[in-house]
Amino acid sequence: MTAPLRQPFHDPADGYGFAPGTEPLTPETVREHIDGLAAFLGGAANVIMQLSLKPVGYGVMESDVRSGSVMVRPIKRLRTTLTYIAVALLGEDDDRVAYREAVNKSHRTVHTKPTSPVKYNAFDPKLQLWVAACLYWGMDDLYHRMRGPMSPEVAESFYRYSARLGTTLQMRAEMWPPTRDAFYAYWEENLATKHIDEPTRAYFNALTDLKMLPYPLQFLLGGLHRFIVTALLPQHLRDEMGMTWSARDERFFGGFLRLISAVWTRMPTVLRLFPYNFYLADMRLRRRFGRPLV
Repeated sequence: MTAPLRQPFHDPADGYGFAPGTEPLTPETVREHIDGLAAFLGGAANVIMQLSLKPVGYGVMESDVRSGSVMVRPIKRLRTTLTYIAVALLGEDDDRVAYREAVNKSHRTVHTKPTSPVKYNAFDPKLQLWVAACLYWGMDDLYHRMRGPMSPEVAESFYRYSARLGTTLQMRAEMWPPTRDAFYAYWEENLATKHIDEPTRAYFNALTDLKMLPYPLQFLLGGLHRFIVTALLPQHLRDEMGMTWSARDERFFGGFLRLISAVWTRMPTVLRLFPYNFYLADMRLRRRFGRPLV
């Protein structure tokens, strides 16, 4: 069911199928194009995108692995998710192999119930392609909102490099659409098929309203969190969630992001990468001292 744990990585950004006329990025050079702020702003909206694919949503909602549930252990879930992104984008091959093994071990225990309307296999490369696509779309969207568009050459290089978000697990490199244009055709086609049913919508609303946190934090942060989640969802998923979003909301959120960006993008790289660099360092320390990675 699983790919060999220590198979070599063949990423488009490593030269495998790389788009002509673009320069491959590396874990060092990609740092200039990553903003850790995306982890704080876009996390919940991206979870909704990923779980809008019904097998993924039910696999997560029906899992008996309570220690990995965002509704039960939100801090741990935040750590493991952000560590995966950090390892995929900033890690060396040995980091990626080690974290793949840890995630594979965790994924073997995640499955849907026998009575579930869908079946979930965490090792399905097609499901991993969708999850990786959501992560890339979210980063690209926030980068564009905060900094404006990348140059075409840099945008293509960053896109190709982002295949690592899937190939760090079992997604095959050739599954990643070859160009950004091809990716957005894939994205629009697949996004249009997503339907959020009532059980999934209830789960998403609990996540959006921070029901996993103590009540005082729900009260203080819940409204702002719902506004940010709504802002960062594609319109189709807003409609599926029954969320409203006006042109006035968009102008306000755009101004909010520009204000933050004016400060954030001028920070030293080590601060601008936080928390991704922190979680990568944490993972490496866990490896050194034999502590669980996931």
